[in-house]
Amino acid sequence: QVRLVESGGGLVQAGGSLRLSCAVVGSIFSISTMGWYRQPPGKKRELVATITRGRSTNYADSVKGRFTISRDNFQNTVSLQMNSLKPEDTAVYYCNAVVNLHEYWGQGTQVTVSS
Repeated sequence: QVRLVESGGGLVQAGGSLRLSCAVVGSIFSISTMGWYRQPPGKKRELVATITRGRSTNYADSVKGRFTISRDNFQNTVSLQMNSLKPEDTAVYYCNAVVNLHEYWGQGTQVTVSS
């Protein structure tokens, strides 16, 4: 059994910062790409950022320069540092990881940015 356990999120004013973390727990043999996605109210889920095991990163244009994804290959965690938050960043954020060649999702954590 593999689970992704998210933490962080919450309510913040525009211009503020939040940090999301996600831990992969269970029977782990390999973790390749990890990432964060989000689903704004009334919209489809969208990519925020991904990071490979070799730490190559990819960001959505809307978050470049404001968000930073990182991972710890020993702790099996992935984090998302979000700075200069905007109201349009309001969404449920989901952790994603390819573990043992299968894709897993976290339960989602709410991020709300007030103007």
